[in-house]
Amino acid sequence: MPIKLGSVGHFGLAVRDPKASARWWIEKLNLRHEFDFTDGVAVGNAAVTIALFRGKPHPEALDHLSFHLNTLRELRAAVRELRRKGVEMEDPGEEIGPEGPGSPHLGLWLHDPDGYRWELSVQNAAVTRPRRR
Repeated sequence: MPIKLGSVGHFGLAVRDPKASARWWIEKLNLRHEFDFTDGVAVGNAAVTIALFRGKPHPEALDHLSFHLNTLRELRAAVRELRRKGVEMEDPGEEIGPEGPGSPHLGLWLHDPDGYRWELSVQNAAVTRPRRR
């Protein structure tokens, strides 16, 4: 039987200061504290857990990781919330854009305090995206 990967249960990231990183995820992206472990903190929500462990960050090893939102409305609300919370996003002023040339998926990109790059995206949003006047 072939392997069929499911949704991501959790992943671990090396960060300089797990408690500070946990605060950032909780304050900026609305995750909750799940538990502490030796040299680390786990944060998450119903969809994913992120284990933040003390170590040397290597953001260049990951390129980026994308979290899917359900609608373009949610993505626009995320932009407003991130701005309100002082989170710098890539492409200031035009935060929402295609994932790549010709992609029907729209997203926004930001970096956490350890330099890891994150994307929030909506699949096929460009196909159903209403024109703004």
